[in-house]
Amino acid sequence: MSRIPRPLVTALSSLALAAAGLTVTTGSAHAAGCSQHYLPLPDPVCTPGDLNPDVTQDTIDSTICVSGWTATVRPPSSYTTALKKQQIAEYGYSDTNLSDYEEDHFVPLELGGVPRSEENLWPEPHYGDGTSADKDTVENKLKRAVCAGDVSLADAQNAIMTDWTTALSSLGLS
Repeated sequence: MSRIPRPLVTALSSLALAAAGLTVTTGSAHAAGCSQHYLPLPDPVCTPGDLNPDVTQDTIDSTICVSGWTATVRPPSSYTTALKKQQIAEYGYSDTNLSDYEEDHFVPLELGGVPRSEENLWPEPHYGDGTSADKDTVENKLKRAVCAGDVSLADAQNAIMTDWTTALSSLGLS
């Protein structure tokens, strides 16, 4: 079974809500509850990803491709810990131990994800199989490919938002 690309799911969900006469206020995506059905990916309605307008193909040499740049935009743990606690409840995880989750940027800062957006942060469970570490490896390889000019920023962002588990292979990088 093939996956529907995440941006399309989000657009379709918005269209369905509009057709039903409902509106969604920015920042309230988590209010209705989030599904664990998509794991190891986040729920595409709750966490569709969010792109930093300051990071573009034209600015990568002064942003993501500069060593240490992500540290200048990374939100403080006081912000992400409070959000993680809230989102663990919204995702309905039975395990509420904060240390069992990483408050993960779905579109990583290394690829121009918005640092503080609730649409880009979610409580990614730590799996015994190393899944969260595997995502970090994918993110780093994609950043290197973007900075080397092997892949465009937009293609890397789209690949990670569609399905980070297949992002490298979909771009011919695995």
